[in-house]
Amino acid sequence: MTGFRARLKAALGALTVGFALAAAGPAHAQRIKDLASVQGVRSNQLIGYGLVVGLDGSGDQTTQTPFTVQSITAMLSQLGVNLPPGTNLQLRNVAAVMATAVLPPFARPGQQVDVTVSSLGNARSLRGGTLLLTPLRGADGRIYGMAQGNVVVAGAGAAAGGSGVKINQLNSGRIPSGATVEQEVPTPVGQGEYVNLELHGTDFATAGLIAEAINRRAPGAAAALDGRVVQVRAPRDSNERVAFLAMVNELAVDAPAPAAKVIINARTGSVVMNRAVMLEEAAVAHGSLSVAISSDPVVSQPNPFGSGQTVVTERTRVQIQQEGGQLVHVPASAKLVDVVSALNAMGATPTDLLAILQALKAAGSLKAELEII
Repeated sequence: MTGFRARLKAALGALTVGFALAAAGPAHAQRIKDLASVQGVRSNQLIGYGLVVGLDGSGDQTTQTPFTVQSITAMLSQLGVNLPPGTNLQLRNVAAVMATAVLPPFARPGQQVDVTVSSLGNARSLRGGTLLLTPLRGADGRIYGMAQGNVVVAGAGAAAGGSGVKINQLNSGRIPSGATVEQEVPTPVGQGEYVNLELHGTDFATAGLIAEAINRRAPGAAAALDGRVVQVRAPRDSNERVAFLAMVNELAVDAPAPAAKVIINARTGSVVMNRAVMLEEAAVAHGSLSVAISSDPVVSQPNPFGSGQTVVTERTRVQIQQEGGQLVHVPASAKLVDVVSALNAMGATPTDLLAILQALKAAGSLKAELEII
């Protein structure tokens, strides 16, 4: 281990030189911290059920949300207020909510984290409310934090006479630093001789380059186990281990080009593609089909002094219109800007582009992976 510590000190001494080389390197060079994370260093989700009080008549309608009444009764009993049996509570200033938070790694008792509060019942707004003391539990059911504070809602709304205006979402808000950590989650980074680096995406080339970059600073310290994990031998001393991991995270790696991929959001019509997407030469013809349906009410009245009844019917009209599409030549393109220009030349809408890209992929012209989200 003595020789390893000597290599570590030499690597730390050359860190400044490494920063200079990284700054002068190619534009696609990335730090290891942007490509991978230390195994075991992760956040944890917390959740809790509570009550928001102090609302201006915009809380739950207790007749339709019985759990809100049960929560109020249980809370009052814990505070020494016992309601007579059969009491019918009609409170409009209280809302049942779910409180969520993220417990960051290495969080210690006494630290504060932000809390998101979301309405669980039929409250119209949480604006101006205060979250009462709410325990936050982890997946194991243990309490890791306690939340309380004023809810900040980034929105506004008003209603009168059957008309209303609402800006943003009023049924959820945040409490900055609204939860206090009560117990920590053990992080196994300081245990064992090795530390594993997990890549954000599986790529054998990137894993090999990361191991190579680490071995240039600390020879023999890193080995790529597969396309996702790089195993690194680190000092056992906590101070040296922290310094070593800091050095490793700042190393620059000439990451290879990402896999060609096109992301399609079928719900919004959004299409996103990276710079590795290429097109082979093809010919495309696409025509738009639109269907319009309209109906008008028609009143049929009987003759004067007749025995018939007035009947309201509908007159429906259906129109189908198809726009002609001409055959468009799509040239071969190896750059993203050329791919975009070729697709724009067809004049297709985002919705039409979804079908065109799928057809180009099926024909073998689109050299990319299609992912529909």
